[in-house]
Amino acid sequence: MKTITFRNGDPMPLFGLGTYQSKANELHDAIISALKDGYRLIDCAAYYKNEEIIGAALQETFTSGLVKREELFITSKLWNNNHAPEHVEEALRKTLHDLRLDYLDLYLIHWPIALKHDIEYPRQASDLLSLEECPLTETWKAMEQMQAKGLCKHIGVSNFSIPKLKELIAVAKNKPEMNQVEMHPYLQQNELFRFCQSEGIYLTAYSPLGRNLPIKNKPGLTNEPIIIDLAKKYNCTPAQIIIAWGVQRGIVIIPKSVHPERIKENIKSLDINISPEDMTKIATLDSHTRMTDGSAWIFPNGPYTMKNIWDEK
Repeated sequence: MKTITFRNGDPMPLFGLGTYQSKANELHDAIISALKDGYRLIDCAAYYKNEEIIGAALQETFTSGLVKREELFITSKLWNNNHAPEHVEEALRKTLHDLRLDYLDLYLIHWPIALKHDIEYPRQASDLLSLEECPLTETWKAMEQMQAKGLCKHIGVSNFSIPKLKELIAVAKNKPEMNQVEMHPYLQQNELFRFCQSEGIYLTAYSPLGRNLPIKNKPGLTNEPIIIDLAKKYNCTPAQIIIAWGVQRGIVIIPKSVHPERIKENIKSLDINISPEDMTKIATLDSHTRMTDGSAWIFPNGPYTMKNIWDEK
């Protein structure tokens, strides 16, 4: 398995299994199937409401001897209603309880968005807290404490812009080691990628296949002529080309699937070596097209706008 290396020397697989919106009755078997096929990274989040299922599957694999805990890399995320420093440890311990683990390999702030503690998902502007009321820097300090306590080995963020990363870096004892963002050939995030490289921050790509949906007059990534032609050239599927493209950029890729044949197909993407010329062809597909645009957090008279979530001009 190809890996990246954190500052302390710990490795993280460049490829793993995403678990967002995986159906509960299929996820247990998907975890087992993935681990049998060589997956060693599982990406989780409290908000996905399936960490108990993942925990049961992990325990089953430990008991059977399929894998050992230290062979796996498990990521989870702090949900938006637990940003206040006094709630961070409780949230992390709940995740550890559900996953049946003593520690996480990586814990991320899920969004740079704050909700009131009793609100799981906003329905109106009053459900939200502004970042002035609940500063990201204070949440980050609590994350550092979780790392110091050994509850997570590494800490990072998700959906953070360059200005928000700079804000954390300015106060951090330990600056973020990971930023998980939407990334695929339609949204290549080159400026963010360069900044993170300069700061020693790795990137994980969610929705790495662009959800395989047509959007804004585009056919969907697996239907793009460039991708189809390259799949024929490399004797693989369009999805495998897209995954291989991300891995070759040094991005951690976490495609979601509960289908054994697709799980096996996705990991075989690691065997594909795309030429520099063909990587350049894929680069032409960039159109800054987001599938997850942040609109769920935007309400009339609320604290968040598309502009201040992404900090884009």
